[in-house]
Amino acid sequence: MKLKDMTVEQFTQTLASDAPAPGGGSASAVAGAMGIALGQMVAKLTLGKKKYLEFDENSRKVIEEAESVISEMIQGIDTDTDAFNLVSSAYAMPKETDEEKKARSAAIQDGLKECARVPFELVLRCEKALCILMPLLGKFNTNCASDLGVGALNLRSAALGAWLNVLINVGSLKDTELAEKYKSEGKRAVDNICKMADEIYEHAIGLM
Repeated sequence: MKLKDMTVEQFTQTLASDAPAPGGGSASAVAGAMGIALGQMVAKLTLGKKKYLEFDENSRKVIEEAESVISEMIQGIDTDTDAFNLVSSAYAMPKETDEEKKARSAAIQDGLKECARVPFELVLRCEKALCILMPLLGKFNTNCASDLGVGALNLRSAALGAWLNVLINVGSLKDTELAEKYKSEGKRAVDNICKMADEIYEHAIGLM
């Protein structure tokens, strides 16, 4: 069964087991999916409300743009574990001959690249998600302020969790150019994510 198809209880029990995967990467993807889903919910609870009719166009845009990101986040729950399994399989390859050692080393590097790429892309999705939600500030149903704040916190947590997974893998990459790209672009995105998430959270707090 795919992780994304599990019940919350099944996924949590699997996460709590002694299996090395799913782990923090898949958990971060779940957090990201919940974060953007909450933002979409806020937009839906703003759309069509008499008090907020002037924000209908903005709400529709948020709802539409959030849809694909939610789907991508959900797919990422399994993608992260799949990447880990690639590395595990590579380490299990035979290493008796020089050819076997070479093939094993190449497979490990391919797996590590995937283990770095998947969380790196999650970081970028979190940034995209927060960019989608930012236009809601001052233009949403204020009864949902806490929901929007929680959504922002989930996306912040997802991004920082994914960033940890990027960093733990790039250090083992022999492709130093790719590693530097992930580190520099990832750091930029994380800084922007924290700034946006904090702004949304503080905005929500200010309405209470």
